[in-house]
Amino acid sequence: MVTTARPQEKVKISQTKLLINNEWVDSVSGKRFETINPATGEVICDVAEADAADVEKAVTAARKAFNSGDWPKMSARKRGELLYKLADLIEQNKEELAFLETLDNGKPIGESMTIDLPFAIACYRYYAGWADKIQGKTIPVDGPQFCYTRHEPVGVVGQIIPWNFPLVMQAWKLGPALAAGNTVILKTAEQTPLSALRIGELILEAGFPPGVVNILSGYGPTAGAAISHHMDIDKVAFTGSTEVGHLIMEAAAKSNLKRVTLELGGKSPNIVFADADFDAAIDGVHLGLFFNQGQCCNAGSRVFVEESCYDEFVQKCAEKAQQRRVGDPFDQQTQQGPQVDDVQFEKVMSYIESGINEGAQVLCGGKRVGDRGYFIEPTVFADVQDHMKIAREEIFGPVMSIIKFKDVEEVIQRGNDTMYGLAAGIWTKDLSKAHKVAHGLRAGTVWINTYHAFDVAAPFGGFKQSGIGRELGEYGLQQYTEIKTVNIRL
Repeated sequence: MVTTARPQEKVKISQTKLLINNEWVDSVSGKRFETINPATGEVICDVAEADAADVEKAVTAARKAFNSGDWPKMSARKRGELLYKLADLIEQNKEELAFLETLDNGKPIGESMTIDLPFAIACYRYYAGWADKIQGKTIPVDGPQFCYTRHEPVGVVGQIIPWNFPLVMQAWKLGPALAAGNTVILKTAEQTPLSALRIGELILEAGFPPGVVNILSGYGPTAGAAISHHMDIDKVAFTGSTEVGHLIMEAAAKSNLKRVTLELGGKSPNIVFADADFDAAIDGVHLGLFFNQGQCCNAGSRVFVEESCYDEFVQKCAEKAQQRRVGDPFDQQTQQGPQVDDVQFEKVMSYIESGINEGAQVLCGGKRVGDRGYFIEPTVFADVQDHMKIAREEIFGPVMSIIKFKDVEEVIQRGNDTMYGLAAGIWTKDLSKAHKVAHGLRAGTVWINTYHAFDVAAPFGGFKQSGIGRELGEYGLQQYTEIKTVNIRL
């Protein structure tokens, strides 16, 4: 584990209140909660804790802004200009935001700077460009009629984002919602509120009208539940666990049948055939699981390896994992930081214990790193069987399960033997085989000879219990509009 002096002077925490109607306010209850540095376990600061009363205030502001404020009067092109301006401001403050993200989340600073910030900026710019290109159709119909469609904003949208990619997930949510003309109540994850609050300051600086974007920090059972149940919220967009996704759907059904999009959990198969480029497959499988401390919903956590190359693969995979540099996330050489908090740390360690107890072979890792913070060794299990807990449940940590298979039909069937269907990877030089497996797998995204290859224009989302709807691209934009048919007698 590497420890260096942390450049605290580059981390500015200027706002810890709630953003409602373009004003920074304390919570109605006056409650606050601590946010923790996962690299040390120390308190960074405390922030205002929103609950149902604060959600009510935010919804009132968002509804007024949507119905009668400056937002509905604004041209689509002007909305796009505001999103472009926000993207520019984020880019101007890129280093500060990256350091803030690493402090609060624990991800390596190199990834914050080169992955999270550029992706978030690109997302805002992508949807800024869409703002004045949301178009309906003219439809030929019988009789002396002129029929056309309009794509109108859904209305007031509640958005609940996770802690694993706070800045990126905020952009995935706000970008399409604002481009389409909606107003938003965004709830941050309680573990990582700080970067979203800083973005709130930039939203004000960009000049968004009052009530258009409201940002609440708080807990799921209070603030999140209030958003899900609220009768005057027209849509909820959530990224997080499948368990919570069920609760949100239930709340939406019991309240006002609000629209719901969900990006949920995964247990993604990453399939290596014997004819693959071996070195590329090793690197791709390693990235597919260990990126972001394994805290990715689409992590390739079930690594299926063809039996003829299995032994060599597991040996090289373990060797690569042992070389992974774990430590201070502010060290530019660090490849893996801490898990986000003590709860996640204990959860991952319990899965490692389960794998050992069920008879899987630990090739490397499995232990805590250091005596403070929430660091876990990169862990690789071999001889994993499909029925084992580590092969069936989402771990959300640096724990790889390597599973042997014999042929194409078998691996398609076993790859699909899960309640999830978020992503999958395929490694082979045989493109016919690659397409056959890609078409057979029930997953929202399939990567061939690559993994974690995201782009803001490409839709992302899941089959089965991995979610409903899509994020990103034009498909993501469609989730934030209602289609109105207008028919005129000529």
